[in-house]
This record gives sequence, C-alpha cells and structure tokens, in this order.
Amino acid sequence: MLRTIMIFPQFKNIEIINEIRNRYDPLAKLVRPHITLVFPFENEMSNEELEEKLVSSLKDVKPFELVLHGFSKTDDNYLFLDIEKGKDIIEGIHDELYANHFKDYDLGLPYIPHMTVGKLNNDQELSNAYEYVKNIDVSFQTIVNKISVEMIGEHDESIIVFDRRLDDNN
Repeated sequence: MLRTIMIFPQFKNIEIINEIRNRYDPLAKLVRPHITLVFPFENEMSNEELEEKLVSSLKDVKPFELVLHGFSKTDDNYLFLDIEKGKDIIEGIHDELYANHFKDYDLGLPYIPHMTVGKLNNDQELSNAYEYVKNIDVSFQTIVNKISVEMIGEHDESIIVFDRRLDDNN
C-alpha cells in the first residue's frame, strides 16, 4: 500500500484554492489541498510503527503559522501555490523524516515546499493556467497543528490513516 505524509491546511478562503484545483489539478476530487512532506512510498511498516517514527521526528515541532501567496510553474508542467511563511519549518520536517526514517525513498531531488494546484499536459496549457492565476493576489493563512499520514487507495483516493497533533508535543 502506498502511503504519504502530508499537511492538510485549513484556510478560511480555501474555496479559491479548490476552484483553481478543480480547473487544473486532476487529483482535486481525490485528495484535499495539501503540502507533501514525504512523497508516496511503499513498505511493510505497520501504521503503529509509522506513527512511532512520526512522533519521534515531530517531538520538537510546535504548531506554526503557514502563509501561502503567489504562484509559480515548473518545467514539468506543475502549477504551484507558493509558501510565504512556514517554509523553513516544513523543510525541516521533510529533512528530518527523510534523514531518519525514509532514506530509502529519497530520490535525491531538491525539495521545494509548495501546494500543487495544477498538473497540466503541456507547456501551452501550463502557460494558460499561469496566466489565469498569476494576478490572484490573495494570501492563505492558517496555523498548522497536525501532520497526517495518508494511504492512497486503489482508485488514487486519499484515505487518512492517522493524524499527529503538533500541540500534543510537550
């Protein structure tokens, strides 16, 4: 079973993100808006073992402010909502998880914290999507207080296995 570790931010104005994702992200109906910390992996680790590893990795992480604002595009036709505040904490969590528990799944690619809002088929579609979003001058603010482990179902649907609350860390 494929699992991933993610943040599912709760924004008051999330309908704006949902509208963009419904237009440009083929996964919009399968998984809520999210920031991936550990990309899909498959192993025999039980959910209990995974939770123990997550608890140990997050022991020093407290709830933190997250602000997303502005859009960017990638060479492989993804449209991102960029992280303006909280990026360093997210990078730290990602690095901690890969360094200590998920080394075998690290593809060695640079990690750029973001929220994917589109996956387009070609450069022209990406350019059109970027033209649509580039002038949306809205900030998305929240406090991140939990990290989730998701299982990817047989139809690519998101099934939350468990959440680790950051305010449980003493």
